[in-house]
Amino acid sequence: MRLLCWNVNGLRAAVRKGFLEWLVEEQPDIMCVQETKAQEAQLSDAIRNVEGYHSYFASAERKGYSGVAVYSRENPLEVDDAVGDPILDAEGRLLRIRYPAFTLYNIYFPNGKASQERLDYKMDFYERFLAYIQREVDAGEEIIVCGDVNTAHREIDLARPKENETISGFLPEERAWIDRFLALGFSDSFRVFTPEAGHYTWWDLRTRARERNVGWRIDYVFVTDGLRTRLEDAFILPEVEGSDHCPIGISLGT
Repeated sequence: MRLLCWNVNGLRAAVRKGFLEWLVEEQPDIMCVQETKAQEAQLSDAIRNVEGYHSYFASAERKGYSGVAVYSRENPLEVDDAVGDPILDAEGRLLRIRYPAFTLYNIYFPNGKASQERLDYKMDFYERFLAYIQREVDAGEEIIVCGDVNTAHREIDLARPKENETISGFLPEERAWIDRFLALGFSDSFRVFTPEAGHYTWWDLRTRARERNVGWRIDYVFVTDGLRTRLEDAFILPEVEGSDHCPIGISLGT
């Protein structure tokens, strides 16, 4: 099973840049998209109905903001765009897809850079999701959590850690939350295979940072221990353009 994950920074814009052709060429079993910036009714039939895939969307009430989508070859057992928490469900940031072998959470975690209010919202979202997912882990679920987490975990996960110690996305409390999340029994799939620095998933377009690889690794695929044993590969695709993020993914064996 091959899963790809990409913050496309606007799904309609990404489609104009060749996203659908790329998707058909890559042929992943599951494609998770974040920051669609569209409500489903605003999407064309070509975006909503890709041949060979079932498609699912979650969106914010505010048009042009947030949003996630999943394209799945397999017909899932269950699909939800809400988990019953007003903070987690408020901005179209989450899709929960249940399959026979695991439950997938495709999440666009909040960005805390805009203001103290948004940082507070981000940390509240983090805490509520941690409490929610702990119950799922305690119930024995095998889980994949993927998406834009909007935090670089360790110093090797961004090009200039010292310069960003006081910036949201690399604050001590944000990084500590990832430690606590992993302690529930999750693995950062990319780090299972690639321990060294220099690999990023987001670059500031305004400063042409991608050309110099001055980036941040803020997009992740996390898996529970039962799925870690099935991991065959985890990767970043920095050569794929069309967004300020690049795609990431995993391959799972049977």
